Amino acid sequence: MPNITPRKNKNGEITSYTIRVYHGYDGAGKRLKPYTMSWKPAPGMTQKQIEKELNRQAVQFEEQCRNGYALDNKQTFAQYADYVVNLKERTGVKHGAICWYRNQLKRINAGIGHLKLNEIRPQHLNALYTQLASKGLRADGNKAVCKVDLRKYLSDIGITKKVLCASAGVSEQTISKCFHGEQVSLKSAEKICIALNKPRKTLFNVMENAAPLSASTISGYHRCISSILGQAEKEMLIPFNPAAKASPPKREAPQPNYFQPEDIENIRNALETAPIKWKTLVHLLLITGARRGEIAGLKWSAVDWDNNRIHINVTLLNRTDIGIYEDTPKTEQSDRYITLPAETMELLKEYRNYWLEFRSVSGSEWNSFVQISDRNGNSQTIKADYLFFQDKGNKVGYPIRPDSITSWCRKFSKNNNLPHINPHAFRHTMASILYFNGIDSISISSRLGHSKASTTSDIYSHIIKEADKRSAECIADVIFRSKQA
Repeated sequence: MPNITPRKNKNGEITSYTIRVYHGYDGAGKRLKPYTMSWKPAPGMTQKQIEKELNRQAVQFEEQCRNGYALDNKQTFAQYADYVVNLKERTGVKHGAICWYRNQLKRINAGIGHLKLNEIRPQHLNALYTQLASKGLRADGNKAVCKVDLRKYLSDIGITKKVLCASAGVSEQTISKCFHGEQVSLKSAEKICIALNKPRKTLFNVMENAAPLSASTISGYHRCISSILGQAEKEMLIPFNPAAKASPPKREAPQPNYFQPEDIENIRNALETAPIKWKTLVHLLLITGARRGEIAGLKWSAVDWDNNRIHINVTLLNRTDIGIYEDTPKTEQSDRYITLPAETMELLKEYRNYWLEFRSVSGSEWNSFVQISDRNGNSQTIKADYLFFQDKGNKVGYPIRPDSITSWCRKFSKNNNLPHINPHAFRHTMASILYFNGIDSISISSRLGHSKASTTSDIYSHIIKEADKRSAECIADVIFRSKQA
């Protein structure tokens, strides 16, 4: 039976109870430290109600201990979350995922970080989600828009875009947004103003955004909490995962955007006059369906000329703490070979000749070896063998920045009156083409590098439905309408 001890204040009044469950002796015959929990009666409870609830708590606690749950009454959610994230980092979880967890926990810990791990209930989480859905909680609530022609201003004072990026500590994509009058975070605007030694009001207008967090954003916080508490359940620190019983806002799955056949034709026509580096890069995005970072990380050593394929085994990523770095692809299945058509191999041969000639003409400006970080932020020296390289400044031969691909596509679409182009749209386009031509989900999943075919089916469910409608029409044409014709 559990041991129950009342705890009194200095006036001799009982304020709480300590419940202890003993569990035997060690090898030397010394009694093991008991499992301990505290229980505090709610205000207004009668003595009879207190006795009944205290006995229930004691019996429940003893049962949990006998079943192996080593409940910790002192450890808070924030403390345990820190342990879990460090555990994930030690066991090889990708750096990007670790950054995501730590960023999510900033807001989560502000809401429930102080709660003891074994006291968290679904009601606490639901209250947090309700609070997050209220207005004025966006960390980036205020946005800034450049009110001057920043491109001209930089030209007038003799500062290049890359120099400003380096001195301000912001990405090229952020500067490009300023050039085009698009919104950037207030923090980025302030960094730019400090680098240019100008007051913020001189260069930027501030726009307030009091919109509540989206259901998708809150769902991300829920996934983070569920992962942390899931580990606690696995380690038998809590009997169940409260997040599994909570009710986060339902988020609508985003519909992947893809190009229509006429859009693809217009893009291909416009690419004919584009520099061969970008023509080849965009061609590979469309044909392979590879992710932006996977294309940026391609090396010539990954091109299998004999079997007409490329090996996707590296991805380039960008994090504010370590900058551009190399990592393995997103999932184990993302390390894959992608077979290419003859037209793509011919274009790669043409581009290879251009690449070799550019390296030769560059002479000493070409960096034969580049310094680039690994996933842990450690600098490593790698041979300059990247297909798509920087061709200006002091980093000629270095791999192209992933966000440069996004910037170029945006500018390319604008200059050629094309629909808005982002690199991931080519991935969705390739998948839609394959579905509409009857290719199965397993084959498409393998080409995309998804961990499971079900992932592919979930993402492209609406495309599968549309493809099925077209299949029905095709069957009707063959079976019924051919006779009528």
